[in-house]
Formats: sequence, structure tokens, C-alpha cells
Amino acid sequence: MSISSPKVSRASRRPPVLTDPVRYPQSAPAPLRTKRAFVLLLLTLVLPGSAQIVAGNKKLGRLALRLTLVVWLLVAAAVVLALVNREALLNLFTNPLTSLLVIVVLAAIAIGWGLVFLNTLMIIRPVLLAPGMRAVVGASLAALLVLTSGSLGYAAYLVSSGRNAITSIFASGPDMQPVDGRYNFLVMGGDAGADRAGRRPDSIIVVSVDAKTGAAATISIPRNLQNAQFSEDSPLHKIYPQGYNCGDDCIINFLYTEVTNNHPDLYPGAADPGAEAMMDAAGGTLGLQIQGYMLIDMAGFSDLVDALGGVKINAGGWVPISGDDVYGNGNHLPPTGWIAPGVQTLDGYHALWYARSREWVLEYARSERQQCIQAALLKQMDPATVLTKFDAIASAGTQVMESNLPASQLGSFVSLALKSKAHPLQRLTIGPPDFDKEFSTYPDFDLIHQRVQQLLASASGSAAPAAPAAQTPAGGGTTPETPAGQTPSNQAPAQQAPTQQAPPLTEAYLQQLAVNGDAATLESLLINNGSCTPG
Repeated sequence: MSISSPKVSRASRRPPVLTDPVRYPQSAPAPLRTKRAFVLLLLTLVLPGSAQIVAGNKKLGRLALRLTLVVWLLVAAAVVLALVNREALLNLFTNPLTSLLVIVVLAAIAIGWGLVFLNTLMIIRPVLLAPGMRAVVGASLAALLVLTSGSLGYAAYLVSSGRNAITSIFASGPDMQPVDGRYNFLVMGGDAGADRAGRRPDSIIVVSVDAKTGAAATISIPRNLQNAQFSEDSPLHKIYPQGYNCGDDCIINFLYTEVTNNHPDLYPGAADPGAEAMMDAAGGTLGLQIQGYMLIDMAGFSDLVDALGGVKINAGGWVPISGDDVYGNGNHLPPTGWIAPGVQTLDGYHALWYARSREWVLEYARSERQQCIQAALLKQMDPATVLTKFDAIASAGTQVMESNLPASQLGSFVSLALKSKAHPLQRLTIGPPDFDKEFSTYPDFDLIHQRVQQLLASASGSAAPAAPAAQTPAGGGTTPETPAGQTPSNQAPAQQAPTQQAPPLTEAYLQQLAVNGDAATLESLLINNGSCTPG
């Protein structure tokens, strides 16, 4: 006896009607399919993996959501770290090892997010969309890929550029420790002209920064300072126990080449013995311990300024762009141009000339201009400028900078630089206007040490004994103050000479004086060209 199978109706053999328009869009009308496409794209933008949960591969969606949660936790931790310990966060991006990990994480997130977007496109099924909407959805997806994966990829590229620059410029080694609560760095502008035997630091500035507050002070040492001193623990003290004191052949900036060429063995293992010697000379001269140095090649300085988009200053006087020294005796041809006074943004070429020009003025006017350029550059180093121009800055930096600052500590120094913006920059020049113009030839080192300590105490907001004045009237006496508008009682009022209208101070007038060789008039007219403030 056979048992017949029950008959199955034709209707029961049909597949069920798929009415869920999110997971099964083929049953939905065209407007709803379009809306679904944009909702899925938005879900992938805001919460990667959520589109897969509601309309695609749920296993993939759960994995993506877990990874998204981990990323958001990392972002939240970075925000908290920025609020609680900004220095530690900066170290993550500047330390060569941790920055490599940051690059890998950013690249992985960029690739993963891009793959999730492409999977979302498969879920959308563009063939089900109206022909006109396919292009719109495709363009939207491309824009979101650029916004997300593209931005993360570019961030990874910037961190990589910064990492390469840091490893090229800065040293590997133990962290530096503050001395008496301060970091003291020597910043030099090196010049290796065709007429010179080796590089010489024509700009010598010590930057002293309070290790807690970031309050900073700069001390300019003229390149022609004589008798530079060395502490007893310096290798150079054995060779120059009385200082670098052989007259005009021993001005301080000659020391760099002297040690590089003749005494590199004094600093075994040093990457740049000349720079180490300059640190010892600056420290002994100022009575400070210098922990590190940065050497900027002035030949490439203009590239760095151009990378920043120029440097804005308020120049106080006219500055000549010197003509060639064709005979090598310091007598230049007439200037090829002039930098006018007033608020302006200098490109790299003009900023370099503004910092190095010294015709018809004392050496110290140039020091003042160099300090001004330095302060202006620091003022412009805001996060927005650095971020938007980072690649160009990093590229220029690797070509023009050399330093022994430890790369692992760079985040701490960046944090101090950001703190320093909240404090006025204190300045001192070992020469006019702070000392007599002959002071660099016959320096009083005890007086220098007192003035330096007074400066640093002022920068830190603490009291310090006042140093004696650097200058006194001829004969060593003092001159009593006389009320404004009055003459001393033992003097007859000076007879007022008739005034003569001076010609307007224009570039054409100054150029004609230079062509005529009227150095005396130019010296009187350019006496204020060291006056400058950051723009």
C-alpha cells in the first residue's frame, strides 16, 4: 500500500514576498530606494558598521562597530589627555617610536573606513536606483571617501613627514634636564659663504625658558665679542684658560671653525664639535649652562620663511639690501634694493636680508633685527599655520636645521613654546642699546652675569638685585636729571639754530646717497634701523 505525498499548492511554492525595504530594496518604490541609499551612506559616515547591521552582512557590521567603538575611545582618551597633560599628547606625535604607531593606526583606520564605504555601496545596489540618482550617489560616496579616508590618509602623511623631519634634525639620546628651573638653548644662524673657510655663526642668541611656565628671554651675543669665557669643566678651558683672547682673530664666531678644523678631538662623539664649542663659549660668557643648540643655515632660512607664508614685522627704519663686495674688502657696491619701514610681510629673500644687513649701522642693530624676526616667527607658529603648511615647513626644516635636542623630548619643548605665548618675551643684547658699543671688545663678564640673572628673574616674575648700569658719562660721574624743557642752572640756554627742511626720506634719496658714497649721512639716517617689533 503506497502512501501518496500530500499535494502542495502552487501558491505555497512561491518565495515569500520580501517587504522590508531596507534589507530588500527591490520591492520598494524608486523614491524610497534613493532615500535608503543616502541613509546608509550617512550611517557609515557617523557610525561605520551600522549600515551593515541593518541592511547587509551583520557579522561584518558587528566587527566594524567594535573597531569604531575602539577608535572613539582612543579619540576620547586623546581629548582627555590634551586637557590633562598636553605635553604627553605632543610626545606621542613627536617621539619617533610612538609617532610610527600613530601613522600605522591612522592608515589602518583610513583603509578600513574606505572598505566599509565600498561595502555600503554594494548594499545600496546602484542598479536599482534611477539612472540620474546613480551618479549623485556615486559622487556623494566619493566625497565622503575623501572626507574620511582621504583626511585620515593625509593626516598619516603629515605625521610621517614630521617624523622624518624630526629624525633628520634632532638627536637620539637621553632627555635633557632643566638647570635652576630653566632650559637654555643656543640658537645660531650659520653662514658658509663662498669667501669663507667653513661655516660661521653670524647670529648667536641664547633662548632661556622657564621649565614650568614657559616664560622666555633671549640674549643676543654679538658675533665680534672678544675674550669669550669657558667654565673650568669645558674642554676648551685647558687651551684657553683666560678665555678666547687673541684679539681680532679670536672673535666668538671664529671659534666654530677653529674647533671644527683644529680641535674636533676635544668633543669625542659629538656630531658637530664646533656647535658644542659655541655652547661652551656662550655659557661661560653669560654664566649659564647651555643644554642644547639649534643651528639654522642662513642660506636656506629664506625657504623656511617662505614655507610659513612670510613673516610679518613692523620695521622702524630703512634697511639696505647690500650690493656685491667685489673686492672683498667690505666696500660694497650700492644697494640692490631697500626694505622700507612700517608694517609688512617679508618673503624669505627680504627676511634674510633684513636679518643679516649691517651696512652703515653698528653690529647691534642687526642683532635687534634678528631678535625681532625670531619673535615674529614664533608669533606666527600658531597651530593653524603649522597644520596647513606643515609639509612645506618640515621639508624646509630638514634642509636648514641641525640640533642636538633629543627627539623624544620634543613634545615637551613644543608645549613650553605654546606656554611662552602667554608671556612677554624679555630681551637683552650684549652691546647697544644695553651696553656701550665698545663693550664687545672689552667685556665685563661679572656685569654680564649680573644683567643676565636680572633678566631671567624678571622673565620669571621673581625679584633680583639690580645690576649696575652698563654705561656712565665720561669721567665716571653721574649726571643729575633735568626737568623736561629746562636747561641746567649753570648753563646758558642754547641759541636755537635755524632749521633747514630735510629732503623726504625715500628709497630714491637713500640710493642716491649710497651712489655718492655719503656714508656719514647714511649712518645718521639709518641709526634706527634696528628698531622692530613683530607685526
